[in-house]
Amino acid sequence: MSTVLSNFDAWKKFLGDRVEAAKKLGISEDAISKLAYEIGEFLDQKVDPKNDEQRILKELWDVGDETERKTMARMMVKLADSST
Repeated sequence: MSTVLSNFDAWKKFLGDRVEAAKKLGISEDAISKLAYEIGEFLDQKVDPKNDEQRILKELWDVGDETERKTMARMMVKLADSST
């Protein structure tokens, strides 16, 4: 798991695999995006960025309001989905 957190491409692949699995289970994109937002909130509060990409995402998350964070979460789902 440490490789997944320290390598951004591995992180995107990991997330993409999870998004694909959720879709196969019939979970809607809206529900996936809501979960991504909750995960983003958790990561913001509990996990120190492990690389430059994560630091940038954290800084953007920190300056965004709730609407912007939800948009960011949806975009991360799209990015992860395109990485599968």
